[in-house]
Amino acid sequence: MREDHVAIDFWFSIGSTYTYLSVMRLSDVERTRHVRFNWRPFNVREIMLEQNNRPFVGKPMKAAYMWRDIQRRAGMYGIPLQVPVPYPLQEMEFANRVAIVGASEGWCETYAVETYRCWFQQGLEPGSEPNLSDSLRKVGQDPSRVIAVAQSDKTGRELHAATEEAQSLGIFGAPTFAVGREIFWGDDRLEDALQWAEFGSLRSDGRK
Repeated sequence: MREDHVAIDFWFSIGSTYTYLSVMRLSDVERTRHVRFNWRPFNVREIMLEQNNRPFVGKPMKAAYMWRDIQRRAGMYGIPLQVPVPYPLQEMEFANRVAIVGASEGWCETYAVETYRCWFQQGLEPGSEPNLSDSLRKVGQDPSRVIAVAQSDKTGRELHAATEEAQSLGIFGAPTFAVGREIFWGDDRLEDALQWAEFGSLRSDGRK
């Protein structure tokens, strides 16, 4: 393993169900691997609507599979959860506006972990009360201040710019791990992203 920490951009959108599995374990991955994750919030719903992609709405069999799949994988990782949870989110964009504020101020990761914890362990929707204020207080932020900043036009433009950047990389879903311009979509592709970041290949011998 190289001495320096390799960087992986973690593109996430609060509101993505499978992203729960990633946000709850990336800190452990950083502790055990020479890797650093850059937390990059964006609005995946904007991209999906543009592509007319509505993966679970009106598809009860697929939704039932999703919940069971997340349950199985959470059990594999040892991550607690109670499913199903409220979905889709009513305030998805605002939850990600708050993440954008956190990214600029240095508390994006802890906020994302806390808001997902409230969602998947207590059934409280991100971007809405009481999850919103509870999560912000837990990461040492004043809810009234952050909410005001998140409501600003400036934050809205920053979220849109981040979403456009994600789209320019070919990102169409969350979570996505980006190593340079190589993208790996889905929580189950994290190991591939780690392998690529270290060796530039998915081969165990490092050959391309």
